[in-house]
Amino acid sequence: MNGIRAGPSQPHDYTEGASAIDITAAVASDRRSRRDSQFSAFYDEDGDGSMFSGPGHVANPSSVSRMTNVDPAWRSTGSFRRKSVDSVRPSQSRRQSTDSGISTQGTDIEQYSDDNDNADEETSALRSELSRSGVFDNFASLFSRSRSKQRRPSMSQRSTASVGRSSRRSRRSQAVSEDDQEEEDDGPERWGFSSGEEYSDDEDTRSIDTRMSVPASMQYDSEPPSPNTGQNLPLLASDQIFAGETRIDMDMSFALLDEPPPGPPSRQTLHIPDEDNTIRFVGYEVVPWRLWFWRLGCVLSFGTLALMGHWFPRLWLGWVAHEKAFQEARDGFVVVESAHRDITLFRIRTLDYPYPISTVFRPTIDASGTELLHRLIIVDYRYNRFALDPRSGLFSMIRDWRDPSTNSTTQGIESSVRQQRLLLFGKNKIDIEGKSTISLLVDEVIHPFYVFQIASILLWSLDNYYYYAFCIFLISVISISTTLIDTKKTIARMREMSRFSCDVEVFLDGAWATRDSSQLVPGDVINLSGSQLSLIPADMFLLSGDAIVNESMLTGESVPVSKIPAKEEDLARWREAKGEAPKCFLYAGTRVVRIRGTFSSDNSSTQPALALIARTGFNTTKGALIRSMLYPKPIGFKFYRDSVRFIGVLAGIAGVGFCFSAVQFIRIGIKWQTIIIRALDLITVVVPPALPATLSIGTSFAIGRLRKNGVFCISPSRVNVGGKVNVCCFDKTGTLTEDGLDILGVRSLDRHEPRFGELLENVHDLPLAKDKATFLHALATCHSLKMVDGQVIGDPLDVKMFEFTKWTLEEGHVAGTGAIKDKSGVVVEQTALVQTVVRPPGSAQFRLEDALKGASKRAHFLELGVIRTFDFVSALRRMSVVVKRLKSTSMEIYVKGAPEVMTDICDQKSLPQDYDDILSYYTKRGYRVIAIAGKSIEGLSWLKAQRMKREQAESGLQFLGLVIFENKLKPGTAPAIAALRAAHLACRMITGDNPLTAVSVARECGLINPAAHVFAPVFTRGNEMTPNSSVEWYCMDEPSWKLDEFTLKPLAAPLHTVEGDEVEYHDYSLVISGDVFRWFISYAPLETLQRMLIKAQIFARMSPDEKNEVVERLQSLGYTVLMCGDGANDCAALKAADVGISLSEAEASVAAPFTASTPDISCVLEVLKEGRAALVTSFSCFKYMALYSMIQFTTVTLLYSFASSLGDFQFLYIDLFVIIPVAVTMGRTLPYPKIHPKRPTASLVSRKVLASLIGQIVITSGIQVWGYLWVRQQTWYTPPPGPDSSPSEGNQLESTNFENTTLFLLSCFQYVLVAAVFSIGPPYRKSMWTNGWLMGALGTLTIVNTVVLLAPPAGVSKLLTLMMLPLGGRSVLFLGAGVNAVLSMAFEQWGAGLLAKASSFAAGRVGALSHHWGHGRSGYKALSLQDGSRPAERSAI
Repeated sequence: MNGIRAGPSQPHDYTEGASAIDITAAVASDRRSRRDSQFSAFYDEDGDGSMFSGPGHVANPSSVSRMTNVDPAWRSTGSFRRKSVDSVRPSQSRRQSTDSGISTQGTDIEQYSDDNDNADEETSALRSELSRSGVFDNFASLFSRSRSKQRRPSMSQRSTASVGRSSRRSRRSQAVSEDDQEEEDDGPERWGFSSGEEYSDDEDTRSIDTRMSVPASMQYDSEPPSPNTGQNLPLLASDQIFAGETRIDMDMSFALLDEPPPGPPSRQTLHIPDEDNTIRFVGYEVVPWRLWFWRLGCVLSFGTLALMGHWFPRLWLGWVAHEKAFQEARDGFVVVESAHRDITLFRIRTLDYPYPISTVFRPTIDASGTELLHRLIIVDYRYNRFALDPRSGLFSMIRDWRDPSTNSTTQGIESSVRQQRLLLFGKNKIDIEGKSTISLLVDEVIHPFYVFQIASILLWSLDNYYYYAFCIFLISVISISTTLIDTKKTIARMREMSRFSCDVEVFLDGAWATRDSSQLVPGDVINLSGSQLSLIPADMFLLSGDAIVNESMLTGESVPVSKIPAKEEDLARWREAKGEAPKCFLYAGTRVVRIRGTFSSDNSSTQPALALIARTGFNTTKGALIRSMLYPKPIGFKFYRDSVRFIGVLAGIAGVGFCFSAVQFIRIGIKWQTIIIRALDLITVVVPPALPATLSIGTSFAIGRLRKNGVFCISPSRVNVGGKVNVCCFDKTGTLTEDGLDILGVRSLDRHEPRFGELLENVHDLPLAKDKATFLHALATCHSLKMVDGQVIGDPLDVKMFEFTKWTLEEGHVAGTGAIKDKSGVVVEQTALVQTVVRPPGSAQFRLEDALKGASKRAHFLELGVIRTFDFVSALRRMSVVVKRLKSTSMEIYVKGAPEVMTDICDQKSLPQDYDDILSYYTKRGYRVIAIAGKSIEGLSWLKAQRMKREQAESGLQFLGLVIFENKLKPGTAPAIAALRAAHLACRMITGDNPLTAVSVARECGLINPAAHVFAPVFTRGNEMTPNSSVEWYCMDEPSWKLDEFTLKPLAAPLHTVEGDEVEYHDYSLVISGDVFRWFISYAPLETLQRMLIKAQIFARMSPDEKNEVVERLQSLGYTVLMCGDGANDCAALKAADVGISLSEAEASVAAPFTASTPDISCVLEVLKEGRAALVTSFSCFKYMALYSMIQFTTVTLLYSFASSLGDFQFLYIDLFVIIPVAVTMGRTLPYPKIHPKRPTASLVSRKVLASLIGQIVITSGIQVWGYLWVRQQTWYTPPPGPDSSPSEGNQLESTNFENTTLFLLSCFQYVLVAAVFSIGPPYRKSMWTNGWLMGALGTLTIVNTVVLLAPPAGVSKLLTLMMLPLGGRSVLFLGAGVNAVLSMAFEQWGAGLLAKASSFAAGRVGALSHHWGHGRSGYKALSLQDGSRPAERSAI
């Protein structure tokens, strides 16, 4: 597994998951904070404490929190904001809550104007457990508009600016009353390209800079879309059922409001860390007389006004309410607005709360906190409870409250306190509220789509289309019923998954009592040993004993995690709201592997494992995960946004057509009510009933095929996004290479010379040691393995190393507990006397008195006891143990870690002379190398060992040797990488391993061309913390060959290395380590940073939050990023990526949108192929439905010209028996087996798509006009009777005439042939001929249409109101349908491409003229758009 894993059972990887920080600085700094971490970000005296800094630390739920590695001065990772320095100015008159808020530093921004209106496809972690795969899932996602705007940081600011994606997270949130803020006019923006998103023939010519090479894999359709801002329909954006994909995944500025009323605050901006979401509270109060006027308006408008108010809540707010301070609102409510501008209304609730204010809010400096609260104002938003602080008038999150009396010796809480906390926090239940069937039905029916359906059915009924109206009504009822059933089942599954209760022993009023876990409250002390738990019922600190749990539900990591008792400083950090220490924190919902109490010193009785409840219910980590599934962070996709615009265009065309028809109606003398009904009917023709069903067909079939291939998807919207991926990032260990490493051998020191000895493949060949600290004993003891049910569990690397020694491990009832006291005699910690015992095969049984008495008890067997463990810390990249050998008067300390750090903590005289040469030899060949060192301390007692500082233990060591692991590639790695590179997809490796090893593996699997030259950076001055550091890039094969520090282009190469300009463009790659990467992010010039991100193919020595940072930085350049990983250290990157794939044995994991049960990266190919197929299918279906609308619109418009229309059964036949079967079967075409070098377009407004649609509309309309004119010229033609001579019933128009028959028969063939034309095959899907369902539908419909045309049965003719045509006329129409087919096929094959090229050429000429005649900023813009350069790049030219 790559990088660190969790637990003292510990999945330690001593060469991965680490940031290369200067060791001396890391040890000396005992309170260093990890930049922009949302959880505990401080190191304690041992260097522990950061989220990813040791045993169990990766178990911290990175699955619900994305980390970033940005300078604290820039909270926004990639969005440059222009703010006033005091734009977030705290109120001087009120206490500031520490719950939430946004803090942003000011900067000078030079505006870069861009009118390009292409939309952003950026996506995030979406949990779609409530997203349904029904036919109407994505209709709501159509309603989204966006506009693009770009800004570029000034050259003076780019050294500290961050270019990642927009984020509003802050390490310590701060509530800010908005009436104390200056209004911000400029929303968050990010730097990006300014070119369109479409597949065109000249895409491969784009580059970052005309002077700088870009790999071909980064050139194909890799232009990033512009960022968007805009406003969506509030109802749709808030709708859990329909609004899964309606919004854009980027922070927007909140809607501008008028000045707040004077007095106490009525507005507040809050940050919810575990959701990485910023919201705004605005207080309102209902005005009674306005409310009555609103109700009167609803009655007079027959409910239309009520629907508009439901769809557009701002309309209702502006009409019936006015802004009011939170404290003063009587009949009040809070409007919660998210960063995506969707709003939700929540009533303000009041609780009777006769308890001190300190039980809810933190005490202020000038207040004791004993003041009683008689009532507590609360708002429950998405299962988060917010309480109003009467002192400041602002809300704060209840979950952030900490009990100041929490400590390691707590004895629980009293019954009265439990009642108070039960009232405040609620029950310890993750109970999802289930709506009644009636409520769900009402919510479904008042959705805009179904309102449109109901209105259409009423219209058709008025128009006497009874049969058609009844069939559509039946379909709608079936659809709504299916949706309700699916929704109820989904909610039931979610409730079943989230609910859990069991009996636990709680210490209550001085005695143990059994209570249901739903009654637990923060502060309770429970007995884990006596509760027989299978799952952890709440978030809690382990106070005594030890535990091993499986946290795969949170992290996707299958290796069990070991937990140790919390120290007093861990609880103190919790009290100060600095986050929990994951190594001693048990998370709700994790599965218990083992819980064990501790033994007394006489080994006569057992002390139970105790835990302190920290969070309950939805405030737990599991609750946060459930919330993320219930309320997924929405994403926007260009296809859905463009489709709404296209529907608007169609509606405009319908209006134009009706204006033409209305003039004709008036001229003929049609009644005005008939004209109105005809106008409305034309709208229903343009927006057909089956349109929403087509938008999710391809995705549904793709998810089913992925499931059959062992890839499980919990976020359907990400399937289409997978079709746009152009950068694939991979973890190394466990992803590209085998998870279980094999030991190649060990290299110990030569006994006679200061050099390495030979490679030893058998442990028995190890030479005898001169000192007490031996290599063999280090191999046997320096690990964090545990024994559970007779099986050794822990990190696979540790297991392999221990198995190499052939020793046995005993961990269980082997020792008692010792107490560690401070100078005053107070017990500060209790720990096991001996943690683990190891012995060689055949040894006698361990006895406790041997550990206690040491040399005075003469034991005649060899056995080693681990007295203390210093857990693995990613920043230090090592772990260590204190070991006592029985019958010895000394103790030994053994350290294991990355070879690079050993040189700093070992005695230089003990290092062999060929240390660097041997290390380079193995790492360059792809082997994993771990260094071992140790020392012996005479007379070290158990108590002194427990009090020893880590820096004391890990200093002055004697180097003992190297352990070499063989890192084999998985069989499927090389073929998959070859397929991706053949498709011109950029492949990147993001690993915690050594750069040399990573380069070797990359060359072996083909990620890097074996002949390519690789350049690596090194600090020649300073380090990653120094702004003025100097970085030099050298060739790993020829160190004298360098890169230019700014352009990152090779300088003059040594003559013997390369000939001429061979490497000028593509023949070199970059590898960058975590320390240099951090320096680049913080201090490098912006242009150099961008070049590094594009040219670097290997990111080595990356910690988990740095992996996440790499993904976000690539996204900030506009790339659609796929991340494939296997472990908990990849969680943050998996969730940040547009498409995250977790290689896990679990069926589905919350760690990533996709979970693959396949053991290698071949699943990436399947996801990409299915994503492209689903995207192309969505395009094909939408184009088909759009053209179907235009064909029917043309037919109806021509018939309207003489007051005629299609008949009831004609509409029914077209919509139900032609369109729906074809649209559904079009989505069953399988993906093409090979990935094409170019991505499919995601834009409906691209030239090729528009050229195809317009061309087909012209052809089909032309054929219909021809048929209309042709039939009127025939000798057997008889004109239809006028409206006065044969009045029709009601408002229905006459449908029995020759024009109707001719147009109906021609259009039936057009519906079928257009489906064949738009059934796109290669290069993204297999040929249409392989889709048996589609071919069957098209064949059947063609036969039926031919029979109806050439030899119609009498019953069919009567039902469809067809006129009898002579055989000659039928033959001509059949020939006309054939000509239509030939023209449509030929245009789609050749004409559409030529038309697109012609329009592109014309646009280019216009652009050239604009550039020639333009001046100022507009001329600059035209130049930058033509040559494909980025604005930031052009500015440097």
